[in-house]
Amino acid sequence: MANIVEKYIELAKKRNPGEPEFHQTVEEVLTSIEPVLEAHPEYIESGLIERLIEPERGISFRVVWTDDNGKTHVNRGYRYEFNSALGPYKGGLRFAPNVYPGIIKFLGFEQIFKNSLTGLPIGGGKGGADFDPNGKSDAEIMRFCQAFMTELYRHIGPNTDVPAGDLGVGAREIGYLFGQYKRIVNRYEGVLTGKGLSFGGLAGRTEATGYGIVFFAREMLKHCGEELKGKTVAISGFGNVTWGTAQKLNELGAKVVTISGPDGYIYDEDGVSGDKVDYLLELRASGKNICAPYAEKYPNAKFFPGKKPWEVKADLYIPCATQNEIHLEDAKTMVANGCKFLCEGSNMPTTNEAISYLMENGVIVGPSKAANAGGVACSCIEMGQNAGHTVFSPAQVYEQLETIMVNIHKHAAEACEKYGLGYNLVAGANIAGFEKVAEAMMAQGLV
Repeated sequence: MANIVEKYIELAKKRNPGEPEFHQTVEEVLTSIEPVLEAHPEYIESGLIERLIEPERGISFRVVWTDDNGKTHVNRGYRYEFNSALGPYKGGLRFAPNVYPGIIKFLGFEQIFKNSLTGLPIGGGKGGADFDPNGKSDAEIMRFCQAFMTELYRHIGPNTDVPAGDLGVGAREIGYLFGQYKRIVNRYEGVLTGKGLSFGGLAGRTEATGYGIVFFAREMLKHCGEELKGKTVAISGFGNVTWGTAQKLNELGAKVVTISGPDGYIYDEDGVSGDKVDYLLELRASGKNICAPYAEKYPNAKFFPGKKPWEVKADLYIPCATQNEIHLEDAKTMVANGCKFLCEGSNMPTTNEAISYLMENGVIVGPSKAANAGGVACSCIEMGQNAGHTVFSPAQVYEQLETIMVNIHKHAAEACEKYGLGYNLVAGANIAGFEKVAEAMMAQGLV
């Protein structure tokens, strides 16, 4: 079976040359589900894996817009609709200069299993553009979003594909995208999630991903006979995910001691809490490097330029910035510092080599496709709110979110135990997510 899995991995690499992020996620998932394939030879016979690693649809288009000086710019936009076995494609849009097909495919492939784990009726997709919103005026961002949606609108819809935000796409961008979609199709419908509260958005959505990560981390620790209260936590990033994570950790009695940005990281022994957490949103909105301003505002905090927070000794590490921010050397440092738990907040923040090293040295790893699924779960709740022409209260949203995250942990833990893998949440999340998608794909025939 190992040879068959390796064949599929090599097939993905051959069909998608020069896309290491996509290769990485395919390898991580397929290696984990090997026991399932051994138990279900019909999956091999039906070509299910070949179909799974090939997007159902990939769209690439140019985005033409003008800046405030009247200069014309051309960017590339993408949408990869990966798998609709469980429902309409669902996944965010990322605006960042490093966006290219490999990034979008990796995110879309991960989204299949993440969405499956939520237990909600949503398939997997992802999109974006190689556009950098940093330093752009609101008018420039509006013009870019309108040009982007003018191409994308024909491929999406509330029962077809429902994009959301991701890196570089927040409430402002979603508002501009929604306005253009509505203008073109002359319909007011829930085609995007992450909208403002005044036009169909979900209360609590901004902090949902971060809250969900903490709920999942809490379940990890509980499984091991520990609790979050009193734990020291090192986190990375400074955006919405970091903000929500820090807020919920503080609420549950943990102590957040780091944040990070492109310029380095902050170590705050006093804890990132109270108005410091609120300040994260101000820094994010500024579009500037964040660590130096934080250190100026809070003199007891120490700024380590050009470094990552994984050298700090902590009970729990939660990366919330971007993909592959934890490498093998970082993992070795964590283990040397006595690390027991790593809960991934951002998408695929840890290289496969680093994950292997951590697990080989007894570290419990909560994989991102399980731990950060709270964001897309709440996006689906927003879809239901829009379809039902109703409004959920924050308390209703938080209750649903917590239930979903507890169940995700439960299903991942049960899946790895079912196949004799102990408490291996990385494999368990992949297996639990895959089994549901595979069953649906088999039932729907060769499509």
